[in-house]
Amino acid sequence: MADIQIWNGQSQFAVGQTPNGFYDNDLSFQIDADKVARYCAQRLGYPMLEVELYSGSFYTCFEEAVTTYGNEVYQYKVRENYLSFEGGATADTLNDAVIAPNLQGSVRIAENYGTEAGVGGNVTKYSGSINIVPGQQSYDLSEWRALNGITSDVEVRKLFYQAPPAILRYFDPYAGTGTGIQSMMDAFDFGSYSPGINFMMMPISFDILKIQAIEFNDQVRKAGYSFEIVHDTLKMFPTPKGGGNIWFEYYLKDEKSSAILYDGTEKVSNVSNVPYENPSYSTINSIGKQWIREYSLALSKELLGYVRGKYGTIPIPGAETTLNAADLLADGRTERNALITQLRDTLNATSRTIQLQKQNEESKNLASTFANTPMVIYVK
Repeated sequence: MADIQIWNGQSQFAVGQTPNGFYDNDLSFQIDADKVARYCAQRLGYPMLEVELYSGSFYTCFEEAVTTYGNEVYQYKVRENYLSFEGGATADTLNDAVIAPNLQGSVRIAENYGTEAGVGGNVTKYSGSINIVPGQQSYDLSEWRALNGITSDVEVRKLFYQAPPAILRYFDPYAGTGTGIQSMMDAFDFGSYSPGINFMMMPISFDILKIQAIEFNDQVRKAGYSFEIVHDTLKMFPTPKGGGNIWFEYYLKDEKSSAILYDGTEKVSNVSNVPYENPSYSTINSIGKQWIREYSLALSKELLGYVRGKYGTIPIPGAETTLNAADLLADGRTERNALITQLRDTLNATSRTIQLQKQNEESKNLASTFANTPMVIYVK
């Protein structure tokens, strides 16, 4: 059997002895590195059994355990708060930040509905105009796009071709709304005043109903002002009687169908650039450090299993002995998976949803307890 390193019970950590050096300059990591090495070696049987690892092997497992712990914690934070992160700055690390949930992600989703409803949104609304000809009802928008250098299809949302506002006819005695305001004013001797000054104590809903009545009357009994677009043909109703320009508002369909809101420059665009870094070992509490020690031991078992599995059996006087590589590999993998599951369960139990449910249950239990508490009767 080849000459391999055997743990001699001594270790002295120095900067540069871990593969990546993530935590080498952390004083707490330097102190605990040798402690973890001794802990793992003794749990593997030292000094009763030889351990075919050296201090650098334990340091490697220790570094990986710290990194794995940080990754699990920060992956949970990303899952829990991603809607609040997306679109934010990537400049400052969030390792020690308290995440305040915000509605920005929900607002971005709702902006698409705002675009369709015409009350905002995240798509630029443009305005343009076409020259109308008296008596001509249909117009080709492809010619208008070519003249204005627009390559995308357009979606016309509003055409400023409509009847005069109903408020202009609010005091028209021939509007046909049957309100009887003028006769009421005459009865109160207000008839000599200008109709622009209404001395009647009427609610604002009255004005709105009267305006709606005028508009509905025009819609039913007169030609409605509207438009329709079939492919690139714009048709206006009723047929224009005069010339000039008519303005309209429109969206570019290419912009509406685009899913790109940010170009990714210094913005959180996916889970890979949420600004979390490797954890600071010195700030991890005792619960986390115990998990890291146990995970380091599981990694060490697995590593030792690989080492012993290379040789299978070793000669001893008069016979051969079989090494326990398979047992070490199985135990190491099982313990690693169990520790990951335990950590994820702990993190999930601290989710915002679970904590709110617990607070709700606690408040109900308190209310039930207080309800059964005898009330003191005060006699005055």
